[in-house]
This record gives sequence, structure tokens and C-alpha cells, in this order.
Amino acid sequence: MSDAIRLSDLTLGYDGHPAVHHLEGAFETGSLTAIVGPNGSGKSTLLKGIMGTLTPLGGSIVREATEVAYLPQSAEIDKGFPATVAELIGLGLWKRRGLFGGLSAADREQLAAALGAVGLAGFAGRPIDTLSGGQMQRALFARVLVQDAPLVLLDEPFSAIDERTVADLVVLIERWQREGRTVIAVLHDFELVRRHFPRTLLMAREPIGWGPTGSVLTPANLQRARAMPEAWDEHAPWHDEHAGHEHAHEEHAH
Repeated sequence: MSDAIRLSDLTLGYDGHPAVHHLEGAFETGSLTAIVGPNGSGKSTLLKGIMGTLTPLGGSIVREATEVAYLPQSAEIDKGFPATVAELIGLGLWKRRGLFGGLSAADREQLAAALGAVGLAGFAGRPIDTLSGGQMQRALFARVLVQDAPLVLLDEPFSAIDERTVADLVVLIERWQREGRTVIAVLHDFELVRRHFPRTLLMAREPIGWGPTGSVLTPANLQRARAMPEAWDEHAPWHDEHAGHEHAHEEHAH
């Protein structure tokens, strides 16, 4: 199997201060991988490096796919912006249509199908500021759907949403893998990772383990990750109750 992404002695950071140190390895094409670790361990930073929005301080990232679908943390979305659900999802088509290009009949059919797939049929005209947290996350997954990219990056896709929504969205993630897409998700729920993600990268700024989930999420590895002196706070909770705080921690840990 070919590599969708190859990381070679990768170091990433902000303003010259490293947040991810000497990461070496590859995400295979068609793989489904969870990235886990303490708060401030560099998980979101790694996704930004893979996307190409953060230039490596050292080493390299080689990405096979040119098209990437990215789902940001919920805290990065301005829910007060005056847009409808259809307009939010339609942003996933901008590379094909341009920022000011109109939607074709086929595009509108694709948007409607994506809404149906995430359980939001009939929501196209709803303002996004009327959506619940779970509905907003479903809409963001619909935007990923219409992007139809071979590489999917999800940053804390299940923060502060109900169990039914999590279950429905996991079905979509598993469908993407069956379609041959490479899916990488930053997650906190170890039981969900063990049930649904065959591969895991455990980080604490440096890689602790990377491979089959059962062999990575061992008590010894988890204890080592908690104790890493480079981590933002070795006593920080593994589950962040406040969406979006991890990225702030990563930026201010320096």
C-alpha cells in the first residue's frame, strides 16, 4: 500500500518554537488513524502542517493528495456569521466554482444529498446561528462530503455533541475509509478510538507510539505520554471539556 503522507524528521512550531518534535512515519493511503495525546501535545499543530498552512521548522512533509478536506475545531467557526446551512456547505465547492461562482443544478443536488446523508434534510435555508452544536457539526461534515477529497482531516470532530450525533458521524467516517480515502482525526475518547480507529498516533510533542491501536494505547505508553516533560501540562485532563482550548495551549506553551 502506498503512503498518502510521509513525515521525515518533522518539527513544527510557532515563531520558531517547536510544538512537534522529530516525527517520523507515514499515513498509508486508505488508512483510518486517530491522533491522541495530552492537551498541548501538538495534535492540531500536526494537522495544520499536513494541510500546508504551517511551514515545518525542520524535516519535511510529503503529501500524495493535492485535495484535502478539513474540519476545524468548533471554536474556530463563527456561528454568528449571517449565512445559511446551504451557504456554509457550499463553501466546500469553492475550489471547483471559485469564491464567487454560482452553483449549478448538479451542485444543488449534491448539497441536498450531503444534507440527507448527515441527517439535515430540509435544513438548507436555516441560518447557521439557529443550529444546535450537534446540528452544526453535522453541517460541517456535510461540507466535508461535498469536497469529495481523498484526504480528510478532522480536528476534534466530536467535541461537545450528543452520543447519537457521534454515532451517526462515525458511520460517515467509516464509509470514507471504505471508499479508499485517508482519514486522520484528532480525538480524546480512547474507547471510541479503540472501537472504530484501526491505527493511532500517540503524541506528547514527540511521538510515543504509532501503529495498530491496540499496541499503541497501552498503559505504559499512556503513562509515558503523561510524564513527558515537554508536554504543556502533564496534569492536564486528557478530555478537554472546552472545545478549542487545545490550540490555544499549543500556541501559548512557548
